[in-house]
Formats: sequence, C-alpha cells, structure tokens
Amino acid sequence: MTKFTLLTAFGALMLATPVLAGDPAAGEAEFKKCKACHSISASDGTVIVKGGKTGPNLGGVIGRTVASVADFKYGESILAVGASGAVWDEAAVAAYVVDPATWLKDKTGDAAAKSKMSFKLAKGGEDVAAYLATIQ
Repeated sequence: MTKFTLLTAFGALMLATPVLAGDPAAGEAEFKKCKACHSISASDGTVIVKGGKTGPNLGGVIGRTVASVADFKYGESILAVGASGAVWDEAAVAAYVVDPATWLKDKTGDAAAKSKMSFKLAKGGEDVAAYLATIQ
C-alpha cells in the first residue's frame, strides 16, 4: 500500500467518523439545566449529581443501550429505538438533547414518534455529552 493510499483511506475514515469537540467542564455547568429531571450516579452507586427522577439516571449513559435503565418508564418511541439495539454515544446524546422528538422521528422513521422529554437544549449539547462521557 502506498502512502497516498493510506492517507486517502485515513482521510475517508476521518470524514465518516463524527468527532465532537465537547468541553466536559462546560458540560458540567450546562448540566445544571438537566438536573431538574435527571440525576447522575456512578456505577458504584456514588451520587454525582442529585437531581430529579422525571428522567432516567444518566450515569454511564455513554455506551449504554438506549432506553435501558431498569425500572424507568420510557415512552414507546424511545423504547423502539432501544429495541433496535441503538447505543448512546456522544454524537447521539448531543443530537437528542437539541430536539428529542425530531431525533426519535429520525431514528424510528415514524413521523408520529413522540418524546416524553419536552426540554430542548439549543446549544451546549456536545459539552453535556462530553461531560456525561466522563462518568461511568
């Protein structure tokens, strides 16, 4: 393989792989808007952010199957996304928080898909996703 071929392949891979430039520190500050509904606990049970219980606990969300927190009552649309095997990554979280209903419509292909999350985070989604990625 020539250097040109390797560079071309690497360039194509970089274009195909979304890279988020989120700032975890900014995301931690931005998460204050989210804690009205969401808490964050580490995998060992340590409470990191004491928040509401309207939304699921977001500790370890990055890498977790969508709609998979035990005993949380999810809506039908997000359950359908989870049943497809979708996993939360930083890009998905950043896109979801901008407009949850639109994200669900896109992922399910159902124009009538609804979200129980009515809050929309107009900016800072990449930062919140980067912050959540630091918590396992």
